[in-house]
Amino acid sequence: MQKKSEYWINKLNLQKHPEGGWFREVYRSDEEIKQEHLPSRYSGKRCHATSIYYLISENDFSAFHRLKSDEIWHFYSGSPVKIHTIDEEGNYSSVTLGEDEFQFTIKRGLWFAAELSDKTSYSLAGCTVSPGFDFDDFEIGKQDELKSQFPHLQEVIIRLTR
Repeated sequence: MQKKSEYWINKLNLQKHPEGGWFREVYRSDEEIKQEHLPSRYSGKRCHATSIYYLISENDFSAFHRLKSDEIWHFYSGSPVKIHTIDEEGNYSSVTLGEDEFQFTIKRGLWFAAELSDKTSYSLAGCTVSPGFDFDDFEIGKQDELKSQFPHLQEVIIRLTR
């Protein structure tokens, strides 16, 4: 019997994420990197790494956003999930995580979003960020600004922004 998204939300004690989907932090390094040892894009010290469980269910999606750190997605269960990326020059690419591709790294500064291949299912993944995640390093994409900056990508931007 296939598990449903509600099973994972309850079992893993997931909470709504601002970008869409559900999450729970499961690891935060207890060692920190001092601000003076980090690139200037960081506003303060950061832990070495963090990781979360992340779940997208049914017609939900992870809206376009970007981070100041690299993020590694690890596929665990459910429907394959398609990750879309846009670089500063407007180059678009996508990769589908699932049974044939278990892990993908999103480089810092890329706009990225994710959606289910099967909109009636769910996808459970893990996301690891290094240096560790801090909401100061998180920027959610604004639809009008992204459409203006990347007019050739209107369809995917409209579909994957809020």
